Amino acid sequence: MSGSDGGGVNGPVEKPRGEVTVDDQGRLLVRVRLPLPASARPRLLLQRRPKKGKPEETGRYVELEPAGQDQWRAVVEAAPALDEGRWDAYVVDAPGDERTPLLSGLRDLRALVSGGDGRATPVAVRIPYATEDGRLAVRAWWRATHAEAGRIVLAGDSMTVHARLFGARLGEGAAVSLNRRGQDSDVRQTALRAEGGQDFSFTVDYGDLAAEGGGPGAGEAPVFWDVYVRPATGTPRIRVARLLDDIADRKTVFVYPAAVLGEVSARPYYTVDNDLSVEVAPRRAR
Repeated sequence: MSGSDGGGVNGPVEKPRGEVTVDDQGRLLVRVRLPLPASARPRLLLQRRPKKGKPEETGRYVELEPAGQDQWRAVVEAAPALDEGRWDAYVVDAPGDERTPLLSGLRDLRALVSGGDGRATPVAVRIPYATEDGRLAVRAWWRATHAEAGRIVLAGDSMTVHARLFGARLGEGAAVSLNRRGQDSDVRQTALRAEGGQDFSFTVDYGDLAAEGGGPGAGEAPVFWDVYVRPATGTPRIRVARLLDDIADRKTVFVYPAAVLGEVSARPYYTVDNDLSVEVAPRRAR
């Protein structure tokens, strides 16, 4: 991608910067500042980061249209949805050409702060964010069924979670389960309280997680319990997560205090995928 900042033939190449607005239809409106002749035909490329050991897949290309002096504009439509993962933004002259990373500018995410009321299913979420090195990227989730975690109330040795179900209905036998990570057979169940419509709540007693070998021993690594809801008897379980707002990486933003239970402590936390889990860890020596 060629261009200059007006400093002449030998002037420094300007790195393109993208400003993003998410509208109430779920579209991404991207404006890019990039000095190019009006005859140029640059494209926005969204490229999903491959999982470890997997090849890179074909990205999503969107035409950048002239939008004023050194300004270009692209609209990433809500459909088709982006597959779940992290998508890095680039500018290219044509598919297959060298990529120029797009730096992150202002991001207007006000349309995302709705809490999920009236959201259609499958749940398709796209949150633009800035990476640690300042590049523009998009965090995407796509879930046919989803349990959205809301308010979490901590009280002594327990937590109460208020949540809402999408893409499924609560029925007979609905329950919440906590599955010990890495040991699928180790499961703790807790009652689910329907609160009208698709809303529900549940309380997790940390002592139940630490009992019967559910917690770590002294000097051992923490134990993690992942939270699921089963809407009715015989239905697939659904991961409880917090996706329906403007926070791409919740783990370091929402940090909850730990409760002390003898030699261990327990606290809720959000994973790198914004899923809800509980950590049971040995108490640190003072």
